[in-house]
Amino acid sequence: MSYRAGIIGCGSISAAHARGYQGTPGIELVAAADPVERARTGIQAQFSIPRIYADAEEMLREEKLDFVSICLWHPLHAPFTLQAARHQPKAILCEKPMATCLAEADAMLAACDEQGVKLVIGHQRRYNHSWTRARQLLADGAIGEPRMVNVQTGEGLLNCGTHVVDAIRYLTGDPATEWVFGAVERQSDRFERNVCIEDCCMGLIQFVGGVQALVQCDLTGTSNVENYTVTGSDGILEVGQRSVRWLRGGGGDWQTEDTGYDDPWVLQAQAALAWVEGAADGHRGEGRQARRTLEILMGIYQSARERAVVRMPLAVGAYPLGAWVDEGGLPVTQPGRYDIRLFLSFDPEQKAHYQEQRRAGRHPREILREMGF
Repeated sequence: MSYRAGIIGCGSISAAHARGYQGTPGIELVAAADPVERARTGIQAQFSIPRIYADAEEMLREEKLDFVSICLWHPLHAPFTLQAARHQPKAILCEKPMATCLAEADAMLAACDEQGVKLVIGHQRRYNHSWTRARQLLADGAIGEPRMVNVQTGEGLLNCGTHVVDAIRYLTGDPATEWVFGAVERQSDRFERNVCIEDCCMGLIQFVGGVQALVQCDLTGTSNVENYTVTGSDGILEVGQRSVRWLRGGGGDWQTEDTGYDDPWVLQAQAALAWVEGAADGHRGEGRQARRTLEILMGIYQSARERAVVRMPLAVGAYPLGAWVDEGGLPVTQPGRYDIRLFLSFDPEQKAHYQEQRRAGRHPREILREMGF
């Protein structure tokens, strides 16, 4: 049986979704939609997509799609998921983060449930072979009982931090969350894909069963989201994108395993097809798993806002950081709004200039102001 797929939003991440569909036998990528002509014609040429649209609703109405990818900026995930669900595709693959607040996530889940649509969120790194092997090793007691996971990342908790927290949950067997404790600094008027974000933050997460995790975001100048250290009662384990290594507490040498690497966007699309066709194990990135990850992110913000430990389930449906900013709790001391992802909408000449200035060490706020944004 052949299934029809379409993409809403033709920015940079849409290429990964196109690659995923074209690497999945049984799915044909037939259409893409974006109001920006340069974006939609670009992806059409790159992947030989038969039809493109300026209007997503027209594409959904005309193409009768089985799979729909939502490759838009964060605040648009919920409304376009709801719009796509009304056309009853078999599955929607929405980019991460799932939404900007729990209320949006719940609306997405409810709409997909009502229309009989399977919802997948783009936590495709759950299909990294190294992560799956590390998950198995931890479950098998390779380092005793896991006690603490440490990771550093950057570019905002809602952006790279989404992958980080989801990875921690996956590596440790997706345990329920007991509580979170967070700290946030926001002295500049920083945004990411049109959502206000922090300058830096960290969160301590307590999972049911005893595992804790410490996440640092934008505190160390790194945006590497692929390396994790897990300390156990009898050793230590480190996992990267293509390998995993571990050391038992009794001594001896590090054991290293090269797990190889297959395109996780292709594996994500293949798993979505298998789920649609009745796979009993579902999908690693299914919407309810993603909601649990989002709840931790929102809990970190809410904990910093309350200056207290936040116990789950989180009762706040709105975006805690945005509410905190709106109520004046995080006054800006370095004025000048800037968006760290605005360069994604630049034309090639603007993007080249911006990237050159960033490599020279200049602050995004200064570059964007100089460019007239």
